[in-house]
Amino acid sequence: MRGMDRSTELSEFLRSRRARLAPEDVGLTAFGGRRRVPGLRREELAQVAGVSVAYYTRLEQGRGRNVSAAVLDAIADALRLTDAERSHLHQLARPAARAGRGAAHPQRVRPAVRNLLDTMDNVPAYVLGRRMDVLAWNRLAAALLGDFGAFPAQRRNMAWLIFLDPASRELYAEWDRKAADIVALLRMHAGSWPDDPALASLIGELSMKSDEFRRLWAAHDVRDKCYGVKKFRHPVVGGLTLHCETLVLPQDPDQSVVTYHAEPGSPSAESLRLLASWTLDAAGGAGTADRGAGEREAVPGER
Repeated sequence: MRGMDRSTELSEFLRSRRARLAPEDVGLTAFGGRRRVPGLRREELAQVAGVSVAYYTRLEQGRGRNVSAAVLDAIADALRLTDAERSHLHQLARPAARAGRGAAHPQRVRPAVRNLLDTMDNVPAYVLGRRMDVLAWNRLAAALLGDFGAFPAQRRNMAWLIFLDPASRELYAEWDRKAADIVALLRMHAGSWPDDPALASLIGELSMKSDEFRRLWAAHDVRDKCYGVKKFRHPVVGGLTLHCETLVLPQDPDQSVVTYHAEPGSPSAESLRLLASWTLDAAGGAGTADRGAGEREAVPGER
């Protein structure tokens, strides 16, 4: 499958951000009675951003050429974009700045990173790559989230897991929130790698097979790698409330280590300790990170 159409993505993203705002939100007075569509009109946004209506219209229609970073920042300010949305706008509008990012290189996990996962006996951790592929993980991550190693490499993908693996709806107590975060992060990946056919294939599969994904994708929400509190309903240890942290790896911003930990002394900390002990007993020894994942290019659409 071919990559995504950058002009269409830019046009739909700008329209969706305009639709969130009313004139009063940006210091304008609404005139003209009832509006045919929600949100700011193009001329209103252009006025706030300090650009001509014709120039903004060309940009929103995907016909803008050589748009400057300063103009994009002015439009981002007018639209009240978040940092992640601002970055996404620049990625979509200035493809020349992403030269060389069309052909995705194979994803490899450095041995030192695998060793790091090995040492995290009491912390579920895994490496997330492009397209949200799971490239490596430790034993406790498999015990908490599911055994990635039981799936073919092509199915080790968090987006595929959330929307197409029925077990995820039982595992994540706040599935709707998790699903929205996943789609918003996948949007960031699409902006960074618009010409990646494997990413386009993943998005196409999810759109065809999941009504929820299709609805969330159409919203054009964007978020970067995140942190926060996640709630689980684990089949072995029951309810867990864990803090999630995402740590971007140096020299490879397309890879990050995702970790979960519990508040010290909390019931969730005790449950996590029991889960770690259970995995060690089941393995008959110390837990180790999976050694097979990430040694070849992962293809999304499988776990």
